[in-house]
Amino acid sequence: MKNNVTPAYEPEWNSLKTHPTPKWYLDGKFGIFIHWGVYSVPAFGNEWYPRNMYLPGTKEFEHHRAVYGPQDRFGYKDFIPRFTAEKFDPAAWADLFRRAGARFVVPVAEHHDGFAMYDSALTRWNAARMGPRRDILGELGEAVRRAGMVLGVSSHRAEHWWFMNGGRAFESDVNDPAYADFYGPATPITTTDWNSSDWQPRPDPAYLEDWLNRCCELVDRYRPQLFWFDWWIHQQAFAPYLQKFAAYYYNRAAEWGLEVAINYKLDAFAEGSAVLDIERGQLKDIRPFFWQNDTSISKNSWGFVHEQEYKHPGDIITDLVDIVSKNGALLLNVGPRPDGTIPETEQEVLLEIGRWLELNAEAIYNTRPWRIYGEGPTEVPEGSFTDTRRQPYTPADIRFTTAGSALYATALAWPAPELVIRSLRSGSPYCTRQVRRVWLLGRPQPLEWRQDEEGLKVQVPPEKPCDHAYVFKIELT
Repeated sequence: MKNNVTPAYEPEWNSLKTHPTPKWYLDGKFGIFIHWGVYSVPAFGNEWYPRNMYLPGTKEFEHHRAVYGPQDRFGYKDFIPRFTAEKFDPAAWADLFRRAGARFVVPVAEHHDGFAMYDSALTRWNAARMGPRRDILGELGEAVRRAGMVLGVSSHRAEHWWFMNGGRAFESDVNDPAYADFYGPATPITTTDWNSSDWQPRPDPAYLEDWLNRCCELVDRYRPQLFWFDWWIHQQAFAPYLQKFAAYYYNRAAEWGLEVAINYKLDAFAEGSAVLDIERGQLKDIRPFFWQNDTSISKNSWGFVHEQEYKHPGDIITDLVDIVSKNGALLLNVGPRPDGTIPETEQEVLLEIGRWLELNAEAIYNTRPWRIYGEGPTEVPEGSFTDTRRQPYTPADIRFTTAGSALYATALAWPAPELVIRSLRSGSPYCTRQVRRVWLLGRPQPLEWRQDEEGLKVQVPPEKPCDHAYVFKIELT
């Protein structure tokens, strides 16, 4: 943790609040998240299989015993040799993500299970020494950057303090001292409130120092420009370590000439010192500070499982439009198989998003929120884990973004024969400039329009230019 540059950031919130959000992030809007690890081998339930297989009464516990045997004979560690990644092609992955329109890529560096997907000097339990015997993160990072995208990483190490604690309560390999450096500390906890900031017992200094060192190792080895944290860092014991890490990361980035950002959930960071991330959820209005929604192509799991329930690409696209209109970015997850292939359905969804972005990119990339995010009757539930709760959008649901002299009004359902934008009615306080022309992206000619006390009324052609979310470009004086 040494460098020769005078630190510009101190490990305290007022100093960290001066760190700007990177322009690449403000402009990029769309990234790919990747949950890939040993949990993709059993491919049952979800990526919390390594915890749930040690919790009697869960479907994972019963499944594990029926398929693999008792947990003291076949534990989670025994899946590692089956995590082969023999078909992992980082260049092919990067090309897919680029074609999907992603501007940044965030592979999971270490999930709650404690298996590092990179070449770590701090743990033997890593992909370079076991399983694939490849530096997964390093190889993918090189391919992502060659393809012109930004590399990020995610760390879920904080949750490992307690993640395997179910195995303490019965005969399992979690209790074997030979594997303490993998499963441990597997600490029993007393809270039942997942969002509590005061779980007991709190992580001890040794664990917190190890957490900090692992985070700094990722920074120094891979120079990521986005560092994503899961929710448990909002525990009180982490607060001074978060400030230490942020100061270290921001100062190292300044030394390297890189624009970087940190993602956090709940209230782990002081507002303005990092970028808020909302898991599987959105906001009802524009947030002054840039934010992010992380969600998955699958409704039921982040990692690969055999029984996935997939979202429709149109729903993901309209959510992207809604998020961007409210000053946010979308981080969309895929879950590769243990052999390193990305499921075909997930590839198809990504390519469908890419085709939409190829036509409508100017309403997303490099834009900023308008005076209001949009209009329409459909209510978007606010907060985490709401991504499957909203009703279908209607032709009256419109979202706004702006760039230069253009205002983009995206109808979230096909509005033929006429689009009515009530926020642009005559005398509207939101539109202080005159409308010159209106275009439908994908059509070569401008559209007919009129403006009255009911709104801006645009004549919509009968043919759709694409299959989802229709962008009307309004040129203003």
